[in-house]
Amino acid sequence: MSNGDSEGVDEETTRRRIADHLRDEDATPSELAEALDLHLRSVYASLSHVSRSVEAGDERLLVVPPECSNCGFSGFDDPLGRPSRCPSCKSERIEEPVLRLD
Repeated sequence: MSNGDSEGVDEETTRRRIADHLRDEDATPSELAEALDLHLRSVYASLSHVSRSVEAGDERLLVVPPECSNCGFSGFDDPLGRPSRCPSCKSERIEEPVLRLD
């Protein structure tokens, strides 16, 4: 196999592992990274793909959106993204989203 092929297989396996974990329990991206021994960046990069692939079946990726610990803002544009700061108060204390497959 070429590197491109093995990377595709690795990505698919990572996404499958994330989906399997979220079927068993709710988790934040950091909890997924720790439990599955993945880089946090890899988890965030895989979430939109996991969401699309499970919607092809009869499951949905449910997301409790990230929330600012300072002011409580939770209206982030991309709930599956990793916000760096709150658009309301500019705080960097952002709680991660909580994810579940249902």
